[in-house]
Amino acid sequence: MTTILAIAVFGAVGCVARYLLAGGVYALAGRAFPWGTLAVNVIGAFLIGLIMEAALRTTLMSQELRLGLTIGFLGGFTTFSTFSYETFKLLEDGEFFSASLNVLASVALCLVGTWAGIMAARQL
Repeated sequence: MTTILAIAVFGAVGCVARYLLAGGVYALAGRAFPWGTLAVNVIGAFLIGLIMEAALRTTLMSQELRLGLTIGFLGGFTTFSTFSYETFKLLEDGEFFSASLNVLASVALCLVGTWAGIMAARQL
């Protein structure tokens, strides 16, 4: 139950952080390019690398804290961080085909999913 609570609380914080950060970036840079989303995705990718590596190599955090930060905070902040971490680990492990497939499939399927959602919403 402690783990679920940590994920829920950190998830709420991650959602608000994304809203505030992306909104601030858009206020500064405008909306001609998705700078706000890019910013949270790059920051999230950095944070998941930092958190996972710290969690796996040290005793700095409990499992509940790690799950709260990765699944909760970063899940609310961005889902791109997990994609980045997993792809990096594939590359680090020499799994270049799998890493490439992950990148291509993720981008293509997410774009198709976005298109499908837009098309469905336009039918309402």
